[in-house]
Amino acid sequence: MKKFNTHTSLLKRAQFVFLAFVMVLAAGCSTIRFTYNHGDTLLYWWLNAYIDIDSDQSDWVKKDIDNLFQWHRTTQLRDYAGLLTKMQRQLADGNVTQDELLADYRDIKARTELLAFKALPQLADLAMSIKPEQVAQLEKKFAKNNADFRKKFMSGSVQDQQDARFKKAMEQLNLWFGSFSRDQEAQLRKASDARPLDNEIWLQERMLRQKKIVALLRRIQQEKLSKEQTMSAIHNLLRDMLDRMEAPERKAFFDAYVDNTAKFIITAVRLTTPEQKTHAQQRMQGWINDFNALAAGK
Repeated sequence: MKKFNTHTSLLKRAQFVFLAFVMVLAAGCSTIRFTYNHGDTLLYWWLNAYIDIDSDQSDWVKKDIDNLFQWHRTTQLRDYAGLLTKMQRQLADGNVTQDELLADYRDIKARTELLAFKALPQLADLAMSIKPEQVAQLEKKFAKNNADFRKKFMSGSVQDQQDARFKKAMEQLNLWFGSFSRDQEAQLRKASDARPLDNEIWLQERMLRQKKIVALLRRIQQEKLSKEQTMSAIHNLLRDMLDRMEAPERKAFFDAYVDNTAKFIITAVRLTTPEQKTHAQQRMQGWINDFNALAAGK
């Protein structure tokens, strides 16, 4: 059966689905069910932003997306609710540890990997159907994304970049806990600035992933790899991408970043008031209820 014939990032597609569900949380409790129930359309639009899906592709592209969402709805959403329930308990305890936060991080990473590897056969079919002009279009899209990244995160002074990162972090914390006082924000800013700041590394990692994706697509085209060979090649590339934080040349930076980000979150949890914690508990309960309802087909 035909699969996505796109020139978008085939490997990022699977991860995007999981990340899209996470980003839904940032939209607020009342929108999760609506957004998820229209997630197949949203994902189609996302793909179409990278490609111009041909009229003869449209039906089976939508069918593949729908099948992926059906699998995800029936097998993953109750698990997401369970993860949020665990986080609720940690928040209620009021003394969440760094080890607990890092365990939560590993749980989320494992769910991302599960989704990515679940889509491996479809990703192989997708890669085998990519055309040279689509690879060229993908490179243009990558270049545009990289330019946007530079403009948003690498322009201005170090202080400007710290400001932009802190603003983004506070948007998330405000969603979870409600508004913060000036004194609270001052403490949070100090913890935020303690995180390593090197957007050049993030950009280099983005560009390395993009280069490897393009190289693999061209290899599949030129060598006319079989389905089995293509699946193996994509599996290896996925594994490489997912394990980049352990790469010797990056491990020190990523370890420091994760460690200090955990400390930043702990700072936020420990300085919040009872009212702010209640706000977060209610927010999470709304998400839990929505995930369970969606899993039940509502």
